[in-house]
Amino acid sequence: MVSVSIIGGTGYTGSELLRLLANHSKIEAIEHITSRKESGNSILKIHPHLKSMGYDNLCFEDIALDKIDSDVVFCATPHGASMNIVPKLHEKGIKVIDLSGDYRFEDISMYEEWYNLKHTGKLNAVYGLPELHRELIKKADLIANPGCFPTGAILSIAPLVEKGIIEERVIFDSKTGVSGAGVEPSQTTHYPNVNENIKPYKITNHRHTPEIEKELNKLVEVSNKPVKVSFTPHLAPFTRGILTTAHIYLKENSLDITQAEIVEIYTKFYKKEHFVRVYDEEMVSLTGVRGSNFCDIAGFEIDRNGRLVMVSAIDNLVKGASGQAIQNMNIILGFDEKEGINYCGLKP
Repeated sequence: MVSVSIIGGTGYTGSELLRLLANHSKIEAIEHITSRKESGNSILKIHPHLKSMGYDNLCFEDIALDKIDSDVVFCATPHGASMNIVPKLHEKGIKVIDLSGDYRFEDISMYEEWYNLKHTGKLNAVYGLPELHRELIKKADLIANPGCFPTGAILSIAPLVEKGIIEERVIFDSKTGVSGAGVEPSQTTHYPNVNENIKPYKITNHRHTPEIEKELNKLVEVSNKPVKVSFTPHLAPFTRGILTTAHIYLKENSLDITQAEIVEIYTKFYKKEHFVRVYDEEMVSLTGVRGSNFCDIAGFEIDRNGRLVMVSAIDNLVKGASGQAIQNMNIILGFDEKEGINYCGLKP
């Protein structure tokens, strides 16, 4: 049995961590959940849906980091804040899973360029995408939980990149629900501006672009050209989920590959991955993964110009954030990887 704390518990990721951990058989206690603004208040003030889930006496705290001594700490703080928190916890020997972008880049200059922040707390972290880095995660004490867009994008084409059959450029088009913008309301997420509307944003310069690119290039053989990623997200009128369409151009010597052969590549690559489901006939849907830690993948169609289309679906708050964080915790601590997060999607 282990103890857990959550730094930054008022947002959607904190809420999802609590929801999922409530059913985790190996968690002895949520020792601390922090919030400066809500310190002293019951967590039910912000998360009333968690009533009767074992948290009725749990309150938010504004607690000094040196007072935290849990086995695992989830850092659910904004980009730029984690770098001031994680090193202090790491120094105490606490296993930390950071849900911000602060530790996702081995190359700090890349982080500083895309996040427009000076990084002040450099540490070596393992990128927490279990399907690609499980063995490294097992030995880690600091996990950089992947971004939501990168999770769906990387998993959608990783088998093809490893196989070395695609041309160097890949285009990702993603539709995301409003919860991806966080709990704080804004003009962008105001109901009249989202309802019955769809809006592209950060059309060519979204900060998740280099994260996707650098992870895919870890799969590229030395003899192959690096993958170049183009990525455009769209805000869509639903609450949860990311639907990603990947446009992939096959190498000239791979144009005769069949749909069945591509399905086989994916099936083989993900055959031991419980949380990746490959569909060779059905198309994926957001309702199929809503509330779950699954990434569903389908598509496999090639047009007359040699363009292969792949589609992935994830819940941005679960596999794209808190569920994947718990999956990483399970791996680090040697638990069943499915513990606490083995739920199917809420369809319809």
